[in-house]
Amino acid sequence: MDRGADGGAVTRLVRMLSAYPNKGRTLLTGLVIAVFGVAGGIGVYLLAALAALVAGRPENADGVPSFGPLADLAVAFLTVAAVLPATLLAQRWIQRRPAVRLRWGLLFRCLAVAVVPVVLLLSVDGMPDGKVVGLAEFAPAVLVALLVVPVQAAAEEYLLRGWLLQAVNQWVRSPWPPIALQAVVFAALHGWGTPWGFADLVVFGLVAGWLTVRTGGLEAAIALHVANNLISVLLAAAYGELGVDQTAADMPWQYAVADLPLLLGYAAVIVMLTRRRDAGTIGPGPDGVSGRSRRRRIRVPDTEIA
Repeated sequence: MDRGADGGAVTRLVRMLSAYPNKGRTLLTGLVIAVFGVAGGIGVYLLAALAALVAGRPENADGVPSFGPLADLAVAFLTVAAVLPATLLAQRWIQRRPAVRLRWGLLFRCLAVAVVPVVLLLSVDGMPDGKVVGLAEFAPAVLVALLVVPVQAAAEEYLLRGWLLQAVNQWVRSPWPPIALQAVVFAALHGWGTPWGFADLVVFGLVAGWLTVRTGGLEAAIALHVANNLISVLLAAAYGELGVDQTAADMPWQYAVADLPLLLGYAAVIVMLTRRRDAGTIGPGPDGVSGRSRRRRIRVPDTEIA
């Protein structure tokens, strides 16, 4: 009897997905991203641990063979970055969506703007205690950070603000439920530290999600994420604190309170920046859409990320 009930439920699910093929492909894409993203992250972690074991390296604080704090940091970022190829390939092969194009000029302009709120936030607590490390120790950290941090930040953005936001939007007409859901998922993926830290991550996700919808692309969200992570890592490296385990989830209330107006200010500047450029566009842009049409399109929540 239970088997029959289960079979009926499966049959109804198959019929529903057959009636709504786009939604069925979206669910399958999510499953593939989860499986291969997690498998890729575990693979990166195990490969690094095995290499350190073969090389006879000592164990880190977690009892895992390690090449040192800098290598551990790179591995941590790369385990997250493994989600990026899983997301892009699943969207391409299952949802049959074209490869994502970034507007590089807009991305670098947003990055220049994002540096300001990140530096202001880090200045709330002043400079770290301790002595600045030498160039021989700092230079490798800069190189590693430049290689892995942007990819890790982009992976989270493509997954959450790119795929998840638009996937949920297939079931609801308003952009706000998808924006809210991806923001909560974003905060949850960073773990539970303090209530203030969790709330700040939710606000970060809300701002990044809204900017994705408002600008019709991921550039503003990626820029803010990269600037935040990259500057934080470089500051920690400059003072030899790469082994510190604290994350944004552990943020005290002072940081969260200070971060709110900075995030809102960043969003306001980006909106003014993109609006000014759209207003000055007469002919078709690089994606073949005129400036007037683009201004209308950026308000559509399920806009193709281009």
